[in-house]
Amino acid sequence: MAVAEYGDSDRGAKRQKLANGNGHVDTAHRSRVFAPYRTVGLVSPTIVPFTSVPLGKTTFQITTSVGRSLQTYDLRRGLNLVFITRPQTPEVITASAAWKDKVFAAWGGDDQDSKRGAWVFKRGKQEGALEVPRSLKANVEKFCIFGSWIVGVCSTTLLVWETDSYELYTTIKGTSPVPFTQSIASLPTYLNKIIIGRQDGSAEIWNVSAGKLVYTILPPSSSYGAITALEPTPALSLVAIAYESGPILIHDIRADQTVITLNASSGLAVTSITFRTDGMGAGDDGRKPGVMATASTSSGDVTLWDLNNGGRKAGTLRAAHAHPTATTPGGVSRVEFLAGQGVIVSSGLDNSLKTWIFDETPFSPIPRILHQRQGHGAPVSRLEFLPSASDGSDDTGKWLMSASKDRSLWAWSLRRDGQSTEISQGAIQGKARKQGLLASENRDSFDNLKCPPITAMACSLNRDGGIGAVPGKHPIWQYAKGKKVDAEVSGMTGWESVLTAHENDSKARTWFWGRKRAGRWAFETGDKGNVSSVAMSPCGTFAVIGSSTGAIDLHNLQSGLHRQRFPARLTPQQAKQLKTDMEKHGLVEENEGKKAFYRGQGRHACAVVGLAVDNLNKTVISAGSDGKLKFWDFSSGLLRHQLDWSLSCGIAAMRFHRGADLVAVSCTDGCVRVVDTNTYKLIRELWPSRPMIDSLQDLPITDLTFSNDGHWIATALGQLVLLWDLPTGHLVDACKLKAHCTSIAFSPTGEYLATASADSVGVDIWTNRTLFTYVPTRHITASELATIVTGEAQAPTSSGENADAPLLSEPEDDIEDDNDLLTSTDYSAELATLSSNLLSLSLVPRSRWQNLLHLDLIRQRNKPLEPPKKPEKAPFFLPSLQDRQAAQKGLLPAQPEVAEPETALSRIHSKARESSRSPFTTLLHTTVTSPHRDESFSAFFTHLKSLTPSAADLEIRSLSPLPLSLANLQAPTSELSAFVQAITWSLRQHHDFEIAQAWMAVWLRCHGSFIGTDDGVREVVQEWKEVLDGEKGRVEDLVGYANGMAGWLRAARV
Repeated sequence: MAVAEYGDSDRGAKRQKLANGNGHVDTAHRSRVFAPYRTVGLVSPTIVPFTSVPLGKTTFQITTSVGRSLQTYDLRRGLNLVFITRPQTPEVITASAAWKDKVFAAWGGDDQDSKRGAWVFKRGKQEGALEVPRSLKANVEKFCIFGSWIVGVCSTTLLVWETDSYELYTTIKGTSPVPFTQSIASLPTYLNKIIIGRQDGSAEIWNVSAGKLVYTILPPSSSYGAITALEPTPALSLVAIAYESGPILIHDIRADQTVITLNASSGLAVTSITFRTDGMGAGDDGRKPGVMATASTSSGDVTLWDLNNGGRKAGTLRAAHAHPTATTPGGVSRVEFLAGQGVIVSSGLDNSLKTWIFDETPFSPIPRILHQRQGHGAPVSRLEFLPSASDGSDDTGKWLMSASKDRSLWAWSLRRDGQSTEISQGAIQGKARKQGLLASENRDSFDNLKCPPITAMACSLNRDGGIGAVPGKHPIWQYAKGKKVDAEVSGMTGWESVLTAHENDSKARTWFWGRKRAGRWAFETGDKGNVSSVAMSPCGTFAVIGSSTGAIDLHNLQSGLHRQRFPARLTPQQAKQLKTDMEKHGLVEENEGKKAFYRGQGRHACAVVGLAVDNLNKTVISAGSDGKLKFWDFSSGLLRHQLDWSLSCGIAAMRFHRGADLVAVSCTDGCVRVVDTNTYKLIRELWPSRPMIDSLQDLPITDLTFSNDGHWIATALGQLVLLWDLPTGHLVDACKLKAHCTSIAFSPTGEYLATASADSVGVDIWTNRTLFTYVPTRHITASELATIVTGEAQAPTSSGENADAPLLSEPEDDIEDDNDLLTSTDYSAELATLSSNLLSLSLVPRSRWQNLLHLDLIRQRNKPLEPPKKPEKAPFFLPSLQDRQAAQKGLLPAQPEVAEPETALSRIHSKARESSRSPFTTLLHTTVTSPHRDESFSAFFTHLKSLTPSAADLEIRSLSPLPLSLANLQAPTSELSAFVQAITWSLRQHHDFEIAQAWMAVWLRCHGSFIGTDDGVREVVQEWKEVLDGEKGRVEDLVGYANGMAGWLRAARV
């Protein structure tokens, strides 16, 4: 007996309240420098099957799950991505279904106490939420929508909602303890009826309106196992039922009789069934109805059946999706015939979505590929941004290359998702079909047709010929040794621009970037060891290959020929002579203790983990896993210099920044060491913390990269991405990812940081916040780093949600730093605290003193060309400005000017004149009468700096050359001499250097003639010149000392 529960008293809210738009409060530590942007490369990576819905009569929209978001593709546009749902669900999406113009998504966690819910999206935006009981302990695993009902399948419960209000109508629990499977379907023409499978192989028919069990269909045998798929046929009352052991039954539910019994190949359980509804595809000529397609998550094949005359297998679409292996996922998650169309849609666990069409002539029961969208089928292992091209094209920072364990190389466009593509490795499908390797049991042999997984990449676009490089058909990955190669064609059109190393393979392979296909050459190492590292010259002509046994070889990309070895190979006579010299003399020590390496010496004794070529093709840099960093002559192959850290650590990886001539190596002791290639000196040792945090003690550095300007170095350490500021050597940023970080890369423009995780087939993209906002970059202490390590993780999403959240809500420590910056600061007080030996400039804006020397020119330029004129047709009642001025002059009586001799001034008149002096003159007189000279000079300069350029110019021009007659005058002087003495005092104080020179320049221009006629003026100017020359010499000595100290710091070990 079934139990139906109505009006559950423990229901959740009808509209779930969201926090910040995503249903939960994010407490993860946010990176200071990088903000989550988006995730690229996700198409259909989860076990949640796609769902489709017709959009009018012209197209279909197909929706796939990518974790916590849904992506909708339009079929008519060639599976173009049209919507990505936002906000992101709090937990992983477990089921989805499209109905009319809406998409339903159920989400939940693995634990019983996890949050669960079901949201409704329309055109990518959340429109509502289904009412979910709070007592629900299991996730909704499948939706079935028909009529006015929405049915959600849990492990032991059926949830029924109304499509109009999204309210929970009832909760159905059967009396059987056997769990439900994810197989559910509605029954056409059967009102309110659904059929659902159980783990024991029984199929139950329920009336969802009444909440009653109507009938139970038992399996033919208990050995059939659980029901894995259910699908109603176009014929009424017939349902296709697939069982775990492999049989497929076409069952008449009205009569409870089996009509057709089919057996899937290899005994694989069918997990998806679909029927063609356009009345075509069956029979010898394809003009009969009755086509069924089946697929399984255990295989990448799609089987097509002709149900006429008892049913038969019409054909098998081999390797429609990747077959599953122990290391990479695969299989077909769902197949579906589009309603009324000869098109079938399939999605696979290999992260792909494909459409197939039946239109071949003559008729073939096997469809051909129509559209496809896919990405990596296994976690990404290597990332590399495409470098800048020599022609300055605008594609800089647009393309990102990624490699994975699925043996593929992808190029991702960060501007337009539809341009992303896999770089072709030739006609793999055709070769496998001819050799019969498309079956699932031949998956390993099929994979061997592809190149092994990529472990290292190098790229240079300077000789890339684009889509026209080396036109025509050429065999891929050939070895040019002993072959006559004509390089004229490639010399005119360009050649390969990408070089890759592969896992457990002795050959490095080339690729055409412009043509997006495999290249002509496969360069083998000189000692037949596996390729461990690769590099390309900046000119794009040479490829450098390093092996796991220490050999380094140089090849020409244009001709494919071998050009050099490092160290250079010796002839028999040279080897004999070298042996004799070694026995007789041994190694000769040069000056400064440097060793002289002979031709043929210096070969790496272990794996070469890093290679690089400098800007001028003069030096090849190699790093060995034993801790030795070697510098080779590019032309001769001789070893110039080496750094040996073999006694303290080994080297795991090496990166080279050509613009700064810096090499960064990640060492096995957890340190990143930076070397200047010009001086061969170690300039930085970058540690996460000293002492090392216990949780980071044994974690290796998996990858490292320079920023575009060489200012930063980013490293991947476990789940952490660490960022160092190279000039200061400080750790300025740290971010914890949700899984182990396998690779990182900086874009050539500095806009993006790309990261790859061990649990994701997508690539996470982060934006550089320093390009558009202020970011404090103070040093992260060991305690702060420990907090980040134990805190929550952070990662971008495929929808780009919350990409701007760090810009709107700053971390607390950043807010404190910003508050410190916004607090008003008394810079004058700070200048007073500086050492008296430091020469300081003025804080006066430049506009206040730079125009002093050009005021005459400015006045001349601003002088009006002619006086203003009265308008010719002005109304008679509007007087002009000249009339007003004339009227005002006429109203005032003329005042005769009476000359009063200087000798006739009374004592009162002289005091009145003194009171009318400007503050400038008063303060200048105080400097020669006050016993406190420093205070008076300081007050005078403070007032002078407050004057406008024109006012300062007027005051300096108004200085009198006459001797002063003042009380308490300490020595005979004039205003001219007093002003020069004030400038000399400023030089001795080492303050306001540039503005004092500007004032003195104005004084010399206006009063320079008095130097030759006035002895007092000549003496003070001579004193000023001596003080200026002394200050000039002192500053030159300090600058020379600073340059020497900077050179020592650059060359010394810090």
